[in-house]
Amino acid sequence: MTIQFKSTIVRLSLAAAFAMPGAANADVVKIAFIDPLSGTFAPVGQNMLKSFQYIAEKANAEKWAGENTFEIVAFDNKGSPMESLAALKSAIDQGYRYVMQGAGSGAALALAEAVSKHNERNPGKEVVYINFAAIDPDMTNSKCSFWHFRFDANSDQKMEALTSHIEKNPNVKKVYIIGQNYALGHQVARAAKDYLKRKRPDIQIVGDDLHPIGQVKDFSPYVAKMKAAGADTVITGNWGADLALLIKAAKDANFDANFYTYYGNSTNVPTAMGASGIDRVKVVSIWNANNEKFAGKDIVDGFKKKYNDDYLLVASYSSLSMLGKAFRTARTTDPVKVAFAMEGMKLASLNGEVEMRKQDHQLQQPLYIATWTRVNGKDVKIDQENTGYGWKTDVKLDTHVGVQPTSCQMKRPS
Repeated sequence: MTIQFKSTIVRLSLAAAFAMPGAANADVVKIAFIDPLSGTFAPVGQNMLKSFQYIAEKANAEKWAGENTFEIVAFDNKGSPMESLAALKSAIDQGYRYVMQGAGSGAALALAEAVSKHNERNPGKEVVYINFAAIDPDMTNSKCSFWHFRFDANSDQKMEALTSHIEKNPNVKKVYIIGQNYALGHQVARAAKDYLKRKRPDIQIVGDDLHPIGQVKDFSPYVAKMKAAGADTVITGNWGADLALLIKAAKDANFDANFYTYYGNSTNVPTAMGASGIDRVKVVSIWNANNEKFAGKDIVDGFKKKYNDDYLLVASYSSLSMLGKAFRTARTTDPVKVAFAMEGMKLASLNGEVEMRKQDHQLQQPLYIATWTRVNGKDVKIDQENTGYGWKTDVKLDTHVGVQPTSCQMKRPS
């Protein structure tokens, strides 16, 4: 089945789209959304695309970017770094000056390098890369770039929060680590072992597995290894189908360990868990719909009504808010001036005050630990995937808890 994505904003000519303020027409800033819209991870990509298009409509109606407006246009990368580069070239050839991507650090690393090279070779035609979910920490450390801005917490920030939570749980004694065999999986495994050794040296790491990304259809052999190792806790950075199938295999095997996840709330995972995940599956994230003040509930409800889907991607709100503020601050939509304007910028997002750290372009923000449980109408009002279950906030961690040093030596344009 072919899925067509219709832009919500009438397209203007390229000249009008990037006209300087003061021209007859306000700028329509076209942003190329490059992520999987077909294949194994398509449900995740489609949810994220809808999230950005929904927030773009809200931003345009509320004039977040002044008289300028956002248009989010989909490019399917099929989850592949090579397809991502092809999509980037196509977008640049069509005049796009802003690109965004999030599903997969492999694609993200390829895009960041390609954008930097393009900008070096094409002064006056620079492109800014908005990274809303690819969390390999190298992207804001040794491989940082002036043109790259990350709006999710990186994997080290999330592991700092997750292990701070585990540190206080005396029932955690034997941990099994499992992840996808690519950049993120390696980074999660490294951080889990390093941080647990520092915080809870008594905990045993009883397993450390990496598996091919998007290729395993039956995780029962991995779950059998976890049971045989006596694991009481599993840590995983898996996402999409790879996490949904892992949780399903654990349920089928009656494996009752606790799962500490980065993406337990990603599309299709809640349905796979159902009741079996109650009080056992946890997630570390930059926002929880069932937060302390239910901030964003109007967006969650409106998104559900429009798409019969769940709004999860708070980075869509943060990134378009910051871009809009940067357009107003710089008084232009020129990517170079907008990039400089975003450095050090602070604003209020759905998870509290956030700041784009100037040194490495890593957004600094609060983090949440939440547990899968029944909707109770009190602290868990919002369910996910119409299951009757949702995420109960265990703790909201202040920004400083997840702050990490950076090795970034950023080169800025003159």
